[in-house]
Amino acid sequence: MRIISGKYKGRNIKGYDIDGTRPTMDRVKESLFGSIQNYIQNSVCLDLFAGSGSLGIEAISNGAQICYFNDSNKEVVKFLKENLKGIDNYVISNKEYNKFLNETNEQFDIIFLDPPYKMNLINPSIDIIIKRNLLKENGLIICEYETEQINCGLKLIKEKKYGSKKINIYKNELI
Repeated sequence: MRIISGKYKGRNIKGYDIDGTRPTMDRVKESLFGSIQNYIQNSVCLDLFAGSGSLGIEAISNGAQICYFNDSNKEVVKFLKENLKGIDNYVISNKEYNKFLNETNEQFDIIFLDPPYKMNLINPSIDIIIKRNLLKENGLIICEYETEQINCGLKLIKEKKYGSKKINIYKNELI
């Protein structure tokens, strides 16, 4: 696994093979970042279920101002710290997703939601994000999932399927 574009293109990512994590395939990442490239520059990002940090590091590599990484797995966070060596515009947190969302005072331009499949954590995450006004106006939530039914009340601007994986991009604007 590696960073596919931007400043850190080619950088290897470790920790994607730890139990409970699964990498976003390069072709999926390439398509996703092509879709959101106009939103990344100087953005404040959140990689809520960060795992190896692949999505957040890709955002930083492509011009995000800062990325907040959160993962509840301590072992994964060790690899995340290693993957972020030499990068300085990030914050790492090791909390349950709901605790992080309920304690942060930050507002985000882009939020990546790629939780462990079959745990159905996307809707509860979005509920807290909306309730606490954590997504800036016109901000994006990117969801990677398999079977979860997403009901969030935000405008769906892109929907793509890659084998059994799906990516939905929602924009914070009235629908």
